[in-house]
Parts: sequence; C-alpha cells; structure tokens
Amino acid sequence: MVFTWLNVAILICLITGILFAAGPLLGALLLAPKTKGGDYGMPYECGVPPHGSSWVRFGINYYFYALLFLAFDVDVLYLFPVAAHYPDSEGIVPFIKVLIFLVALGLGCVYFWRKGVFEWPKKAF
Repeated sequence: MVFTWLNVAILICLITGILFAAGPLLGALLLAPKTKGGDYGMPYECGVPPHGSSWVRFGINYYFYALLFLAFDVDVLYLFPVAAHYPDSEGIVPFIKVLIFLVALGLGCVYFWRKGVFEWPKKAF
C-alpha cells in the first residue's frame, strides 16, 4: 500500500479528534479534587436536603401525552418537506394529498379524544 499525504492528513485528523475528545476527560481526571465519602446517591437541590425520595413514579398519563407529542412531531416533520415542495408542483393533487393526511391525523385525534386519553384522572388523597 502506498502511503500518501492524504493518508497522513486523515491520520492527523483522527489523532486530533481523539485528543479533543479525551483531553477534557483526562484533564478532569487528573485535576479534579479527590474527595472521600459524601452522599453520592443524594440528589442536589440548591444545597438544601431533598424532601422525600428522589425516585418518584410518574402517572401513565404523562407517557400518553409524550407519545402523542412524538406522533404529532413526526407528522409535522413530514409536512415540512411537502410544504417546501408544494409551490413548485402543478395542480391540486398535492393539496388533496396533504388534506387527506391532515384528515387522517384529525380522525386519530378524535379517536383518542373519544377513548378518554385526554382526560386527566383525579387523584384521591
């Protein structure tokens, strides 16, 4: 194999990248103060001891809303390229395609609404 200047440049870039990634880690490892003991499992809340446990269980409704957000986020991500391409297209066909997509999205939203996904259950204390 012939060792050219391109190979040298690639090697230099690779070594430089590794040093940029490992440099701060090694610097922190060597220069950070060493402490013994302490509460490593305790969460930090502005210097105030925390009230209660740091492991709190979230209700299932938070996950429903997170999944709905992801679904709508992906749908909007789909609509951006369509909107960017729409002015260049001829006729009404792209508009009808986007309209069908939005109607399907709206029907899914109505379905979730009817199933009660958007209802927040009351907690009994």
